[in-house]
Amino acid sequence: MTALVHPARGDLRLPDVLEALAHPVRLRIVRRLADGEELTCGTTLPDVGKSTASHHWRVLREGGVLFQRREGRTVLMSLRRADLDARFPGLLDAVLNAAASAEPATPGG
Repeated sequence: MTALVHPARGDLRLPDVLEALAHPVRLRIVRRLADGEELTCGTTLPDVGKSTASHHWRVLREGGVLFQRREGRTVLMSLRRADLDARFPGLLDAVLNAAASAEPATPGG
């Protein structure tokens, strides 16, 4: 199996983080992970093809936005909130708040 490589906290670069957060599918992943829960790849993007999903995981992982770990044949993901908040204070909250306010209004809500 290929090793899951993650940049160290001090190596996180703002352009890489912003690029990872710029795609709607990746932003949806980050929003799902924002509550601190660890999720599997399949439960996070059930409607996206395997190769496309793998690309999004890689961009998020290499950009320093999420942490992936293997448990048997399962890959679990979690948001690197502490690292992102330490390196770029307020960035993640600002992105998540902007994404939430940009959602279309639900009928009757």
